[in-house]
Amino acid sequence: MRIGIDAGGTFTDFIVSRDDGEIETFKLRSNPRSPAKVILDGLARAAGTRKAEVVHGSTVATNALLERKGVRTALVTTAGFEDVIAIGRQNRTELYNLIQRPRVPIVPREMCFGVRERAHYDGTIAQRPEQKELAALKNRLRRAGVESIAICFLHAYRNPENEKAVAAALKGLGYLCSSHDVCPEFREFERSSTTLINAYVGPLMDRYLADLENGSRHSVAIMQSNGGYMATTEARRHAIRTVLSGPAGGVVGALETARLAGFPRILGFDMGGTSTDVSLCEGRPSETMEASIDGFPVRVPMLDIHTVGAGGGSIARIDEGGLLRVGPESAGADPGPACYGTGDQPTVTDAHVVLGRIEADQLVGGQMHLDVPRAAKAVDSIAKRAGISRVAAAEGILRVANANMERAIRLVSVERGHDPRDFALVAFGGCGGLHACEIASELGIRTVLVPEYAGALSALGMLLADQVRDHAAGVLNRRDIEKEFQRLERVARKELPGAELIRTADVRYAGQSYELTVPWHAADPGQPFHREHQRVYGYSNPERAIEVVTVRVRAKRAVERPRLVTRRSSAASDRTRRKLLVRRVRSSGAWRAMPVYQRRELPRTKKLRGPALVIDYGSTTLVPPGWHFSLDRFGNLKITS
Repeated sequence: MRIGIDAGGTFTDFIVSRDDGEIETFKLRSNPRSPAKVILDGLARAAGTRKAEVVHGSTVATNALLERKGVRTALVTTAGFEDVIAIGRQNRTELYNLIQRPRVPIVPREMCFGVRERAHYDGTIAQRPEQKELAALKNRLRRAGVESIAICFLHAYRNPENEKAVAAALKGLGYLCSSHDVCPEFREFERSSTTLINAYVGPLMDRYLADLENGSRHSVAIMQSNGGYMATTEARRHAIRTVLSGPAGGVVGALETARLAGFPRILGFDMGGTSTDVSLCEGRPSETMEASIDGFPVRVPMLDIHTVGAGGGSIARIDEGGLLRVGPESAGADPGPACYGTGDQPTVTDAHVVLGRIEADQLVGGQMHLDVPRAAKAVDSIAKRAGISRVAAAEGILRVANANMERAIRLVSVERGHDPRDFALVAFGGCGGLHACEIASELGIRTVLVPEYAGALSALGMLLADQVRDHAAGVLNRRDIEKEFQRLERVARKELPGAELIRTADVRYAGQSYELTVPWHAADPGQPFHREHQRVYGYSNPERAIEVVTVRVRAKRAVERPRLVTRRSSAASDRTRRKLLVRRVRSSGAWRAMPVYQRRELPRTKKLRGPALVIDYGSTTLVPPGWHFSLDRFGNLKITS
C-alpha cells in the first residue's frame, strides 16, 4: 500500500494505492494549528493496522516563511558582509511605485554576525577563523537565544573548510546548516538567502517530521520542489527543498494524466483553497534555479511554477479607491469561507454558492454541509459597498479572480514566447474545474482536461514521482569539470544506490551574468547550450566562447507507480441511472436550468453538450454554453469548444 498526501491550506488530500490496484481518495479539513494530527488521522483511516509507504507534500516550510513564523535564527558570515541579505541585488520589482514597502527581513540586523576569515575565489584559504573569536561568538549567540544558525562564508562553495570549522565550534547551540551543504554554488546573496531560509524553517520541519514518525508506524517520504521525493533524513537537513512540494506533485500528476489522454503539451492549472499554481510543460516539467519566495531568492532545483493568491478561500474586498479586489489574503481552513459556517468575509467559494454552482450538500461527497444564507450575507457586504446587486457582486468576484489567474497563465506562456492556444489546459484542485472553461475562453484555448482525481491530483502526483537527489558544485575552469562530476557521482551513488545518474551544467556565453541549465555533452558541451539559448532568447552565437560555472548530478531512482488503468463503460443503462437533476445556475451572464451530472455515472466516450455541472467527490466542473464534454477511456473529463 502506498499513500500520497497533499496538505493544502483548506483541505488535506489523501490518495491510496492499494496492492490490488484499486485507488481510493478522501479529504480532511486542514488544521493550521496541528497539521501533523490531520495527517495521522488520515493515515489511520486509510491504512488501519497495515503498514504503508507514504509520500507527503508539506507546507510547513512555506507557511513559516510567508507568515514569518520561523525560529529565532542567526546568520554567521564573513566579517564585513553582515548586510548581504539587507542589500540584496538592489532590483526594483516595481519601478513606478513611489511608496513601495520594503520586504520584511527574515532575521533582524542584530542577528547577523561576522567572523574574520577569508577564502579566495579559487578556494585558497587566506585566513582561518581564530578559536578565541569563535568562543566569543558562541557566547554571543547563546545570550541572543538563537535556535538555529546559518553559516555562509565567501567562496565556501569552492572550499568549505572555514565553514566546517565554525560549525564544529558552534555545535550544541541548536540547528546548524552551512552553505556548502545547502547551496554549494556561486553568487553570495542567493547562497546566503537560501541557507538562511533553510535555517529559519529547518527546526520546524524537524519537529513536524518527528511528530509524524512518533505517531505513525509507516515509512514517510517528503515531496521536493523538483518533482521527486526524498527521505525524511534529507528533509530535516534541507527543508528549503520542500517549499513547493505540493504544487510540484500537481505538475507530475497533471503531466502523466494528460500524456495518457494524448496531450503532451499542457498548461497546468491547480486552483485550491488558498492559491492557484500554474505551470507550462512541453512533454516534461520545466525546471528553474531562479525561484523566489516572498521576494527572497531560493537557489535549489524547482519545477517552474508560478503561484498567485487566488483560490476558493480568497477574500474579496473593496479597496480605498472603491475597486473590487480578490486575494491574496485567504480565509484558509480556519475560519474558512463564510459558507463553512464560521467566517463572515466574502470569498470566491461564497460567490459560487450565491450563483448556484455549489449546493449546500455538494462538497466532499455531501459530508460537509454549507451555510448558504451565510454566504449570501457575506457577498451582500460587497454588494452594499459597491452599490450593486448580490448577483452582480458574486459575478464580479469571480471575474476579478479569473483575471488574476489568467494573468498568471499569460506569464508562464505568452510572456515566454508560447501561444497558449497550442496547449491543453489541465484543470485540477477543488476549484479548478469551476473556472477552467471561462479562463480558457479568454486565452483562446479550445481543450480543457479535468483528470479523474482532479480534487487530489497533487497527492496522486506524489505517488507517480521518482526518488530524486540533486547535487551541484561550482567550477572555475574546464580542468575541474570532469573531476567535479566524478566527485558528485560518488556522493550520489553512496546516498542513493542503484540510481540513474544524469549530468547537467549551468552554461553561459563568456561575459554574460546569467546561465542556462542544459544536458552535459562532454564531446561538445556548446551544442545543447546554443540550441537552448536560441529557443529561450531567439538567438545564439556558436562562434562565441562559453563558460561552465556549475556542474550538476541528479540521482533518480524509479519506484513502482500506481497504474492509471483504462476505465470500462458504466454497466448501468440509461433507464437505471438515477434521475438527472436540474439546477438553477448562473453562467455566462444568465440564469440557466442546468443539468447536474455525477461524474461516476457519465457514459464513457459519449459527447454531451453544455451548459452543465459535473460533480465528483473532490471537485466540481462547470461546462458553459457552447462547450462539449465527454469522458475518455482513462476517466479524464475532456471539454472542447
